[in-house]
Amino acid sequence: MMKLKKAKMLILPLAMLLFLSFSSAHKFYVSVTNIVYSEEDSAFQITSRVFIDDLDKLLEERYGIEAKLATPKESKIAEEYIEKYFRSKFVVELDGKVVPYNFLGKKYDTDVAICYLEIPNVKLSEVKTMSVQNEVLTDLFDEQQNVVHVKWNGNKKSFVLIRQNNKGMLNL
Repeated sequence: MMKLKKAKMLILPLAMLLFLSFSSAHKFYVSVTNIVYSEEDSAFQITSRVFIDDLDKLLEERYGIEAKLATPKESKIAEEYIEKYFRSKFVVELDGKVVPYNFLGKKYDTDVAICYLEIPNVKLSEVKTMSVQNEVLTDLFDEQQNVVHVKWNGNKKSFVLIRQNNKGMLNL
């Protein structure tokens, strides 16, 4: 009888913790962008990871598209609008000049959309500064944080961008 009472005393807090963790799930609004300089390609290669459900909601609210990302019924124009959105919200400057990038495409990994971008033909030895403006999803979610990691010549710098502070700068 005593063992049963002790077991109940242990199980009850665990059950409460489990129940509360499901009922008060907290949603994080974050993206992670990696910018890596490839000496072999003389290019900045960029991967940006964004939650699929957030991107889906954005496409519907901003463009009126039911994208249904990462499903068999994904809209044929979804990628076109993802690219359009990135071009309006993600900007890179080298030495104070906006540089164009190629939107190479996207793929899905579990609950994340990974977008691939590239800034070709960069002679890193001639570049002194880089700035990254990342406003992806900040127009939809007040709590959105965009983490940016930049790697070049063995160096690494990271910053977190939010709606009120959406631009990071570094010396190369």
